[in-house]
Amino acid sequence: MDKSSALEYINQMFPTEASLSGVEPLMQKIHSEIRRVDASILAAVRQQSNSGTKAKEDLAAATHAVEELSYKIQEIKAKAEQSEAMVQEICRDIKKLDFAKKNITTTITALHRLTMLVSAVEQLQVMASKRQYKEAAAQLEAVNQLCNHFEAYRDIPKITELREKLKNIKQILKSHVYSDFSSLGTGKETEEINLLQQLSDSCLVVDALEPSVREELVNNFCSRELTSYEQIFEGAELAKLDKTERRYAWIKRRIRTNEEIWKIFPASWHVPYRLCIQFCKKTRRQLESILINMKEKPDVAILLLALQRTLEFEDELEEKFGGGAPTRDIGNDIEEIGKGESNSQNVSEIRKKYEKKLAANQETGTDEKIGNKDLSVPGAGFNFRGIISSCFEPHLTIYVELEEKTLMENLEKLVQEETWEIEEGSQDNVLSSSMQLFLIIKRSLKRCSALTKNQTLFNLFKVFQRILKAYATKLFSKLPKGGTGIVAAATGMDGQIKISERDERVICYIVNSAEYCHKTSGELAESVSKIIDPHYAEGVDMSEVQDEFSAVITKALVTLVLGLETKFDSEMAAMTRVPWGTLESVGDQSGYVNGINTILSSSIPILGNLLTPVYFQFFLDKLASSLGPRFYANIFKCKQISETGAQQMLLDTQAMKTILLEIPSLARQTSTAASYSKFVSREMSKAEALLKVILSPVDSVADTYRALFPEGTPMEFQRILELKGLKKADQQSILDDFNKHGPGIAKPSVVVPPPPPTAPTTIINPAAAVGFIANSEDVLTRAAALGRGAATTGFKRFLALTEAAKDRKDGPFRKLFNA
Repeated sequence: MDKSSALEYINQMFPTEASLSGVEPLMQKIHSEIRRVDASILAAVRQQSNSGTKAKEDLAAATHAVEELSYKIQEIKAKAEQSEAMVQEICRDIKKLDFAKKNITTTITALHRLTMLVSAVEQLQVMASKRQYKEAAAQLEAVNQLCNHFEAYRDIPKITELREKLKNIKQILKSHVYSDFSSLGTGKETEEINLLQQLSDSCLVVDALEPSVREELVNNFCSRELTSYEQIFEGAELAKLDKTERRYAWIKRRIRTNEEIWKIFPASWHVPYRLCIQFCKKTRRQLESILINMKEKPDVAILLLALQRTLEFEDELEEKFGGGAPTRDIGNDIEEIGKGESNSQNVSEIRKKYEKKLAANQETGTDEKIGNKDLSVPGAGFNFRGIISSCFEPHLTIYVELEEKTLMENLEKLVQEETWEIEEGSQDNVLSSSMQLFLIIKRSLKRCSALTKNQTLFNLFKVFQRILKAYATKLFSKLPKGGTGIVAAATGMDGQIKISERDERVICYIVNSAEYCHKTSGELAESVSKIIDPHYAEGVDMSEVQDEFSAVITKALVTLVLGLETKFDSEMAAMTRVPWGTLESVGDQSGYVNGINTILSSSIPILGNLLTPVYFQFFLDKLASSLGPRFYANIFKCKQISETGAQQMLLDTQAMKTILLEIPSLARQTSTAASYSKFVSREMSKAEALLKVILSPVDSVADTYRALFPEGTPMEFQRILELKGLKKADQQSILDDFNKHGPGIAKPSVVVPPPPPTAPTTIINPAAAVGFIANSEDVLTRAAALGRGAATTGFKRFLALTEAAKDRKDGPFRKLFNA
């Protein structure tokens, strides 16, 4: 406690003078506590002193115990050394005797084996001189085993002498065997019965010799067997392509004739297998020479027959010796083309599966590739398929040219014989020429895939692409054409297309046929990619062909709309001839509306029945985007419209809107009615708004026009005033007021003056004819509506893109709408 604390403590204990009487007792208590603490400290010091003394005593005792333990260990170590020396002294003589016994045993064994080796070598020499092959084979096995025991004694002269003698005996046996085998195949073996048995025994000797002896013997035998083959088929008479089949007949006859004789060879030698490999190599070289040295192109029939016989022979060898994977049956894959059945498996998974299967069937191409494989054992990875036939590959160009010529002739014939009608009861509404064309292509693919699956098949696939593109051009040329040239322009027929009901059906058939070809060409590419060599699979693509058919579909549908629009020309002209300025009362819908309804009622059910929903939707969208703006522009072609006339025309507009909205139900295709109805309502609302402006009072016509047409232009507003029948003087004041206040938006659209009554009207950018430009939201809405379900075919996505780009003045799709 510090001083202040002690002072405070004292003041707290003795706050008053009277309390000082308790000082003495407190002092006594403190002195007593001090004495108690001093006694405790003294006791602790004494105890610590006693503990130190005891610790020193314990340490001294432990040191003494360690010294005693160390002495005992030294004593035990000395006794152990004495015991070891005693044991070595006792066992010294026994160890010498043991080593002596081991050396004597080894020496006796070596001498005994040396005696056996010397005796065996001498017996083997006698057997070799007498050509006792069977006994010599067994003796040679024993000598080889005995020689293995003397590998460590190579430097000893006697062992060296025996090894050299054994080497000479083996050489003698080898020469005797080769000499005896030289008579095999000469006809002597049929005269000497014992010769076959002797040759069979000699094979045992060959197995006992080095493996190189057997390889050399088999190669020499195969070469000698094929000597006559080379002499026969290198001559001028048989060294021809049309004699190829006789080559294979020769080797099969040779194997069949000598089958019994060649049983002298052990089965492990696989002599017929090795003979066939050498035959295939020689045959390939000879056929390559024949094909290269031909002065003229070979006849296709002869070339294909030779290739077919070669493939059959290779399949026979593969089946006989079982060296490769079985040939995959590709017929089912080809038959699936055009059936419209979707495969549940992923295309990439199928391709990987068949690439693994076809990997074993790769053609060897060169003898260097063949030489890298183990030819001694059938089924060790060697594949006979392609060993000969691959030499035909570079020379099959004439076959591909013939196929292309045949396919083109068939295409011309199919198009000429096409009736452009569909048989009753047909559900696909596809032209027969389309289906027949793919049947012809499938047959061509089957023929080629049976012959080759490499470069030639890839070249043929390119031919298929050209044929299908040519057919797309044929379909394109069949579409009705509009008037062109100076005469057409002078008569107002430029760009117009007149079509009959039959033409409408033909156009629908062309659309369906192009869609069938678009889909089936994709299936064709998938089938070819499964069949063809994996090296070429990446190049198998039908996207360009599918784009051609997509363009045909787009052009056909646009032509259909243009043709139907041309039918409306007379009705639109009748609309402008109605005396709208002198009508006295409002009655039923006008005659031109009934005429348009009649045209649609006769055409729409047929088109809805023939076109698929997605294409019929595209047709409806193009029709609505044409007829709505055209009706709007046609109002401006009228001379004058009174209030009664405007009311009648507003009734006609409502009737036109109702007619257009009923088209999906008229065609029995209501799947897209909601989006189509929204589009029609938007297009026809412009005409309704125009008529409302015409019906508005003169003093508020400008405000009404600005409210209903925020994108309106002064030129269009002036034309409305003319329709209302205002005089030039009255128009000027209203125009000045309109120009003073300005249009509804800061950036007006460019106004195109209305065309003269004789000018044709088309669906190409119809909004521009009256100054209307669809905003980006409308374009995106229509593109989204057209793109529903677009994941099924590429053309559906194409429709969405073209619809979104139709109002652009440039771009890759502009020409499709200007065609």
